[in-house]
Amino acid sequence: MIQRKSKREIELMTAAGELLANIHQALADIIKPGMTTTEIDQFVENYLKKHGARPEQKGYNGYKFATCASINDEICHGFPRKEPLNNGDIVTVDMVVNLNGGLADSAWTYQVGEVDDKTSKLLDVTKASLYRGIEQAKAGNRIGDIGHAIQQYAESEGFSVVRDFTGHGIGPTIHEQPHIPHYGQPGKGARLKEGMAITIEPMINEGTWHSKMDDNNWTARTVDGKKSAQFEHTIIITKDKPLILTEQKES
Repeated sequence: MIQRKSKREIELMTAAGELLANIHQALADIIKPGMTTTEIDQFVENYLKKHGARPEQKGYNGYKFATCASINDEICHGFPRKEPLNNGDIVTVDMVVNLNGGLADSAWTYQVGEVDDKTSKLLDVTKASLYRGIEQAKAGNRIGDIGHAIQQYAESEGFSVVRDFTGHGIGPTIHEQPHIPHYGQPGKGARLKEGMAITIEPMINEGTWHSKMDDNNWTARTVDGKKSAQFEHTIIITKDKPLILTEQKES
């Protein structure tokens, strides 16, 4: 069942989204070669604790970390670990913040040091794909309109769209209805209604869209070993343009 949020729920989620956006902006300043994703995870957990919030995915279905940290060919749900990041890597940091019961979810892919031109284009296209999808997230449109906009753009730029993982409804729990695929046909799927809270989180690959699962049964990676990027926002459907709860302030 698709839940529509009350004014009070949206206020709580907005506060959580602002905190989450601030964390991502702080990470952009500290991620560099030699840092580990375990250090990133500890930074996030400490930041949340300092601001009276908690990492909602820690303990979710037995997950042990405050963040997912996916490196290079890892599509999503990478475990934080102690191996240092190298110059030229990319790392996607994904987290769900719980602040006073309000949830917000956002992933961001960071370049580590200097990356090559192809990787830079992957990041640019993936971020642009996110905003193309958000443009379609209007009351009266359908879920397929979001996915179609993302797929059409990403594929026109020579990349592929992951199909095995989708966006979703959110609040008061992490994953709710509806699923939000990042591919599809316009005019298809459930109709978007004012008050719905969803995530849009395209995962875009350099090579094929197909994924495989690591032995830990969490981490998905590309089958061809090529890089994958992801950018994600939590949004509220309004009668006008979508409200992005996790938008980062321009520096």
